[in-house]
Amino acid sequence: MQRLQKIIAQAGVTSRRKAEELILAGRVAVNGHIISELGAKADPERDRITLDARPLRRPVMPQYWLFYKPRGVVSTLDDPQRRKHVGEWFPARRGERLYPVGRLDYHSEGLMLFTNDGALAERVLKAGRAFPKIYWVKVAGRPSEAQLERLRRGIMLADPNHAQRTAPAEIRWLAAVPGKTSPRAVRQNHKPQRSEANPWLEVTLSEGRKNQIRRMFQSVGHPVEKLRRVRIGTLSLGQLNPGEKRPLQPDELARMWNALKPVKTSLHSPRTPAVPRRLDRPHSRRRE
Repeated sequence: MQRLQKIIAQAGVTSRRKAEELILAGRVAVNGHIISELGAKADPERDRITLDARPLRRPVMPQYWLFYKPRGVVSTLDDPQRRKHVGEWFPARRGERLYPVGRLDYHSEGLMLFTNDGALAERVLKAGRAFPKIYWVKVAGRPSEAQLERLRRGIMLADPNHAQRTAPAEIRWLAAVPGKTSPRAVRQNHKPQRSEANPWLEVTLSEGRKNQIRRMFQSVGHPVEKLRRVRIGTLSLGQLNPGEKRPLQPDELARMWNALKPVKTSLHSPRTPAVPRRLDRPHSRRRE
């Protein structure tokens, strides 16, 4: 027996969180009985599970793809304004669909993960510091170290319902204008370009609030001119070009799952549990 929202997510319909919303809305039934409360379990092999009165598909083979979203593309599977959208690269096939894990805004470019594995998508979105996201950001003007330190420590950003301080972030000067050079090569050849009028910076976030990086730099008077996500946890943009996609390799998938493992604590040891393995960075820790 499995929780109903897990069965729905494994069928590739949507994420586990969205599946919970479908259940609460009374759109899911098991053996003819509408389920409208969370916690219900079912057997996907024996029970007849329906969504909007239609039988739920059997669990599909999980797929995992990396995609380089170009600028000028919305990160949704369709768009009522008829703008170019990522669904054009990931059309539904035989009723099955891959879904983006998180988003990038219209004017940003870079790495996105697509999957039909709702459980994994949920884990990635909730991973926080165990699976940080790295961006290359070009800003207007040259921020001072004091301004960057403010952003590193966290600032108050007003969201629709309340103001909340951003989580600590890592911000580093990039050695050169990002091109084909990998993030690691840039760090190894690290020479701060503080004399440049419109420098590139590397920003690492453990959270993903709407337009977060753009709003952060706008708050210190240096609006973002270009923004590229180059890494999501253990996954790297690599040699992908804008508009290109590729499936994850088995070793990449293994590293991702390893990084997403929950922290295990010992009942007999007072020591602080180890932090899950993060990126291989030479210094300390830590969506736009």
